[in-house]
Amino acid sequence: MNTVNQSVAARWTDVRRRVDEACRRVGRDPASVEILPVSKTFGADVLRSAMALGLRRFGENKVQEIREKSMALADGGIRWVMIGHLQTNKARDVARLVAEVQSLDRLELAEVLHRRLQHEERFIDVLVQVKTSSEPSKYGLPPAQLLSFLEALREYSTLRVRGLMTLATQSDDPDEVRACFRRLRELRDQAVGEGHDLPRLSMGMSGDFPLAIAEGATEVRIGSALFGARPQLAANR
Repeated sequence: MNTVNQSVAARWTDVRRRVDEACRRVGRDPASVEILPVSKTFGADVLRSAMALGLRRFGENKVQEIREKSMALADGGIRWVMIGHLQTNKARDVARLVAEVQSLDRLELAEVLHRRLQHEERFIDVLVQVKTSSEPSKYGLPPAQLLSFLEALREYSTLRVRGLMTLATQSDDPDEVRACFRRLRELRDQAVGEGHDLPRLSMGMSGDFPLAIAEGATEVRIGSALFGARPQLAANR
């Protein structure tokens, strides 16, 4: 096993341990929380190290990276997950390459994706991204629009709505961060009460996932804690 493989393997063991401990602290079954490795900016060689551990599902922020890596790793059986803000002009590649979109936040995007998916004769899972932070830089659907948005999505049969996603505020105050996660869970519970089936809550990253787990996350998105510091040049593309 080379150095890259060893470091990824060691980090994966540590991340899984920390996620399991966070679950047990709040009385949750560790099996109820999935880890989504976020591989943005890392090359195919690093992903192959993760694949050697049995991982086949990776989150990416940019469609361009998915396109490039899907060619380099065509033999890997990878399920690509789009977690970054998605422009409608990227829908063609998404419909062709991506298994899941976690950043669906507007009807215009839903409609374009639906048309492209019909052309490809494919279906994908989607999570609705909700803006639970007041930060201008954060994307997401306004919470007040969630119920009407979910109703409208029923018209798009190629989009299988599975749950909600959010990005918490960047703050050193854990109460502020946790409030974002709590808000998403409350919105999910409200929507379930209105007849929507939303089993998944994707929330929490390397720096705040224990808080997300405490508030009910079913999936945490882990990048740097698993793959290490991101390559600077690639990160600024």
